[in-house]
Amino acid sequence: MTTVDFAKLRILVVEDDAFTRQLIRKVLKDIGVRSISESANGKDGLMELVRTRPDIVFCDIHMAPMDGRMFLRGVRNIPVKGIDETPVIFLTADADIANVRFAKEHSVNGYVVKPISLSKLRDSIHAVFVNDQERSRRFGFD
Repeated sequence: MTTVDFAKLRILVVEDDAFTRQLIRKVLKDIGVRSISESANGKDGLMELVRTRPDIVFCDIHMAPMDGRMFLRGVRNIPVKGIDETPVIFLTADADIANVRFAKEHSVNGYVVKPISLSKLRDSIHAVFVNDQERSRRFGFD
């Protein structure tokens, strides 16, 4: 079984609600993540993604001016090797089937329905490495 050293991870949180961003940051710190960047919308999130090159992105779906769907398309189309493969986990209060279908069609690495919890975030991060053994080896997780 893969063991994740959360302290090694760099996480980007793209969420328009400041309170929710703060809550996500607190929960990530509680599970041991030390490096957390954040953005209030998809447009700024893409710039932050290129600047910080996080290992995983948690992204809300409903934001303006660029929502999570547009953000994900932007990530997958960035012409920089590796950045286009950054794991993205959608965070949303909306479990609408159209969003779930979109997520699957566009290689989302996870889908967490709000309200968030420590176990939901921890498990979604863990799943990224369980489902990608190459990524797990690169990080030295076993």
